[in-house]
Amino acid sequence: MTPGAPPRVLTVAGSDSGGGAGIQADLKTMLALGVHGMSVLTAVTAQNSLGVQGAWELPVEAVRAQYRSVVDDIGVQAVKTGMLASAELVEAVAELIGGTDAPAVVDPVGVSKHGDPLLAASALDSVRTKLLPVATVATPNLDEVAQLTGVRVESEDDMRRAAAAVLSYGPKWALIKGGHLSGEAVDLLTDGSDEHWLRAVRLDNRHTHGTGCTLGSAIASQLAKGEAVPEAVAAAKEYVTGAIAEGFALGDGIGPVDHGWRFRARA
Repeated sequence: MTPGAPPRVLTVAGSDSGGGAGIQADLKTMLALGVHGMSVLTAVTAQNSLGVQGAWELPVEAVRAQYRSVVDDIGVQAVKTGMLASAELVEAVAELIGGTDAPAVVDPVGVSKHGDPLLAASALDSVRTKLLPVATVATPNLDEVAQLTGVRVESEDDMRRAAAAVLSYGPKWALIKGGHLSGEAVDLLTDGSDEHWLRAVRLDNRHTHGTGCTLGSAIASQLAKGEAVPEAVAAAKEYVTGAIAEGFALGDGIGPVDHGWRFRARA
């Protein structure tokens, strides 16, 4: 750590031109949680509250150059991944993370909040065999669990099966996000032996764009501060729950969560 500098977190993800998800959400989350956020851009999207109108991935050499530029000079205390789009990008980023001495939070982004595909089907095997094995925490939602493992989750018992399936690919911890289940907003964090069930009241707010990006970045931020995984995930869940509660309308579709809710709560 550089004296006087806050912990440093690097997001490797795509851009959301609407500002609700992707690197924009990541950097807002990191600022709100008191760490210095840095970014490696993997793709540019034309995106708003209604969906994704277009996506253009960056060349692997551009992604690698951004990563090396930041890590070799500034250093990182945690890395978080989001949209990686292609097998080539997944494999390059997995190699970079594997050579970095810092915890990694992998959000295996497959589709957007609106159902738009953000990961090529040909990249799924690379996520399973290259990226998940270097993850400290993998954070799939239920759609991504089904996409990666074939396990369909319809109950809390199914979440255990889903976690075991994700862990079989090698991450140290799996956080199965149960936001798509009915009832409580319940997530399961496990390393295969310890189980942590994280529960929150389900909030009646449709403006939840960027929830997954925000949660992954919040976990990475807490890990960068030196927290253990269970404590980091619990703190991140609390932050995201507050952000969802204050989510606001933007445009004609699904609005974003409020990354600055704590600042306004203090005002």
